[in-house]
Amino acid sequence: MPTAQCRLTFIGTATVLLELGPFTLLTDPNFLHRGQRAYLGLGLTSTRRTEPALSVGDLPALDAIVLSHMHGDHWDRVGKRELPHDLPIFTTPASARALRRQRFTDPRPLTTWQDARLERDGYRLRITATPGRHAVGLARHVLPPVMGSVLDLAGPDGPILRLYISGDTLLVDNLRAIPERFPDIDAAVFHLGGTTLPGGFVVTMDATQGADLLDLVRPGLVVPVHHDDYGVFKSPLTDFLDEAERRGTRGVVRVVEPGATTDLLA
Repeated sequence: MPTAQCRLTFIGTATVLLELGPFTLLTDPNFLHRGQRAYLGLGLTSTRRTEPALSVGDLPALDAIVLSHMHGDHWDRVGKRELPHDLPIFTTPASARALRRQRFTDPRPLTTWQDARLERDGYRLRITATPGRHAVGLARHVLPPVMGSVLDLAGPDGPILRLYISGDTLLVDNLRAIPERFPDIDAAVFHLGGTTLPGGFVVTMDATQGADLLDLVRPGLVVPVHHDDYGVFKSPLTDFLDEAERRGTRGVVRVVEPGATTDLLA
């Protein structure tokens, strides 16, 4: 049995702290406070309705950040100001270019299916970019490219954990290649919320799409995030839980409250 620690702490929105063996990672940093506005591009903003469970100053030393894209609810002015500017940041090529303009010195761009590795003390963490699409139709051309990711942790005795993070994506056909390339996903983090922009453009998975993705990738457990923090999130967590219950998959859904920590191997 694996002995490495594999834990997730939910901070809020899509921000989670991952402790995977000897590696500590942060995803999609969003540390704005309740009442502050996140910039979503094209002049659009949304007001945060929740508090982050931790501040940047509360974080342990980080080995890297995994950033799905650079909307203001995933990369905000607090993170830009307070996170170490020399941290490796695994992200899309477009976001990597923007990070360099912001004077971050180690963005590591990944195209779809490209991977990168971290190694320490006999442990290896492989980070692979997976497909994602923030919108379809006309909105596709004005929203930033996004990526999901698969994190594979292995130790001296072999594989320990395979974690899939959806990123802000809709359920598009390209996602069907994920379980083909990465079977036996142990755990997953799904970005939900049914984010809806003016004009009725839905740009993240709602309850039905989230349940469809759960049926597709079949992880051992899934932690839903990105579902109640901003006014543009129109599909509440309860809808996803109800849909999973209807399909018989509610048992693998693990709701983690902000500030709480869960063991990804349990």
